[in-house]
Amino acid sequence: MLEQLGAVLEQRKSAAADTSYVASLHAKGLNKILEKVGEEATETILAAKDAQLSGDNADLIYETADLWFHTLVMLSHLGETPDSVLNELARRFDLSGLEEKASRTPK
Repeated sequence: MLEQLGAVLEQRKSAAADTSYVASLHAKGLNKILEKVGEEATETILAAKDAQLSGDNADLIYETADLWFHTLVMLSHLGETPDSVLNELARRFDLSGLEEKASRTPK
């Protein structure tokens, strides 16, 4: 699914902004895309809090899908694919989270 979505996002980068939501985001630039990622992250957090209270995860799943989608648009805008993230997750798979964090170089 991620591979298919990544391919569609790449195709839509070159579409006319008035015919594609993804193309319109690319036309508005990285700052607009980042604004959408931030907005969706906030909505996902709020949905998780609500889900904890209600026991209903439907809104959480919906908002997480929006967050993932806009994150994939961001990656696409910067020339990356879903595979880049999947490869990084695969690299970390058998590594303790504490080990992985300790191996990072300070920025």
